Amino acid sequence: MADLLSGVIYAFAALFVILDPILSVPIFAGMTKGQSSREIHKQAFIAVAVAGGLMYIFLVFNTTIFEILGLTLSTFQIAGGILLFLLGMQMALGLDICRSKDQSPTAAGVVIGTPILCGPGAITTVMLLSKDYGILIPFIAITLSLVATWIILYFSAGIQNLLGSVVTDIMGRVLGMLVAAIAVKIIFSGIMGTLGLPFPV
Repeated sequence: MADLLSGVIYAFAALFVILDPILSVPIFAGMTKGQSSREIHKQAFIAVAVAGGLMYIFLVFNTTIFEILGLTLSTFQIAGGILLFLLGMQMALGLDICRSKDQSPTAAGVVIGTPILCGPGAITTVMLLSKDYGILIPFIAITLSLVATWIILYFSAGIQNLLGSVVTDIMGRVLGMLVAAIAVKIIFSGIMGTLGLPFPV
């Protein structure tokens, strides 16, 4: 029992840090700005559902999915990095990438769910935890981390109001640059991995 508890605590801490829902708050708040509370809560659920679905799938099937599709983690990193870079540019420069003239904004929940919450880092962490602990402990840890993430995103509007629109806007633009920088690193790491070269620290 003690081993189970300690394993769950460790796995939960690792996943919560990787998911980093606190970082997602200003991003999520910016993408759902002007929407009703009901819609914001809906997008929070979608974000958690998307991230959770991916993590549960990779927990059970592990690398089988990549093998079936003929993909590697490196190619996944490149694709995820490109999406992150576009999102970072949208945040930093105030671009409107997720809108079209005739359609409503792309669901913020999907973009937040992946690659923001569940990206290459989270998927890799899930794979490593499954190898070390099996299925049960990571499953419990994923569930707990998703619940915590959902609570944080659910109250993102309140957090945004507490910080104020000016502070949130500044944080969003600064985080946009950081997201873009992280995306470049992920893309470069994926390219190096594809070429079979070590990634410089």
